[in-house]
Amino acid sequence: MIFQTSVLLITFFITIIVAIIIIPILKKMKVGQIERDDGPQSHLKKQGTPTMGGLIIMISMIIGVTISYFYYTIQGQSQIAQKLLPILCLTMGFGIIGFIDDFKKLVLKNTKGLKPSYKMLGLLVISVAYVIFLVKGLNLGTETYIPILKTYIDMPIWVYIPFAIVVILATTNAVNLTDGIDGLSSSVCSIIIACLSVIAISTDTLEMSTFGSVVIGATLGFLMFNLHPAKVFMGDTGSLLLGGVISSMALYMKIPLLLIVIALIPVIETLSVIIQVAYFKKTGKRVFKMAPIHHHFELSGWKESKVVIVFSLITLILCFIGIAII
Repeated sequence: MIFQTSVLLITFFITIIVAIIIIPILKKMKVGQIERDDGPQSHLKKQGTPTMGGLIIMISMIIGVTISYFYYTIQGQSQIAQKLLPILCLTMGFGIIGFIDDFKKLVLKNTKGLKPSYKMLGLLVISVAYVIFLVKGLNLGTETYIPILKTYIDMPIWVYIPFAIVVILATTNAVNLTDGIDGLSSSVCSIIIACLSVIAISTDTLEMSTFGSVVIGATLGFLMFNLHPAKVFMGDTGSLLLGGVISSMALYMKIPLLLIVIALIPVIETLSVIIQVAYFKKTGKRVFKMAPIHHHFELSGWKESKVVIVFSLITLILCFIGIAII
């Protein structure tokens, strides 16, 4: 617990330093946010704000995990150290897919970015690699914990693999949709990852509690520059990375079903988009003023800071519930 707290704080301060270096570079490259004309009018002033800031989180995670790797190696806990690097590499894969998308849109000025089919294929390949790593590389098996019932079910391998892949793809896309207001995704994700890290500590899963602590430090450090008014946005680079981290941690600890509770805000954000699109196609009318749902509240008169505070408080309460039913 002492080391987890230390590496969280170390990564937090490293992230602040990295952000101070990276943000001016992004400004010079004119890697600016592109706002929708049909979105909230208050967002138009954000046009040009540096994005692709997920790079800050990625760099800080690499440094934090590297520090952790050497610490556990020196302590003679090489098994823990050796598990950290593959987890880091696989979760970084999600951020790299987001980075390619951001790079094409913002640097190469290709407004369409990475083709959706290529993007989904990339996420799918990394998801398959991670699930195979868990099942075959670490021999963690296919047991999945059922909250409330407090029991495990052992899924057939042919059921578990597609199930786990769906969990990863759904989570990454849900977090991606949640990223639309200053500080929203980084706030909600840091709370969810903190919840998963607490569970890892309680179950003595050192590699996950350490990895989670590194990500919390990196995300909170980034949040210092992402709060309203944001000086930088994470872009797909950050949102896909954090979605990958959340799903990866949950699957590693065999608690993916708990995400329905603790990650309810990203779930609702996703459902709001699905409902909006389906209803509009059928009736030509909208259920929400704008989807994802955080924009609906904005257009209903809520300030960005209020949306972030309310959604974060809801997530915090849900995480306490999640820990209670685990």
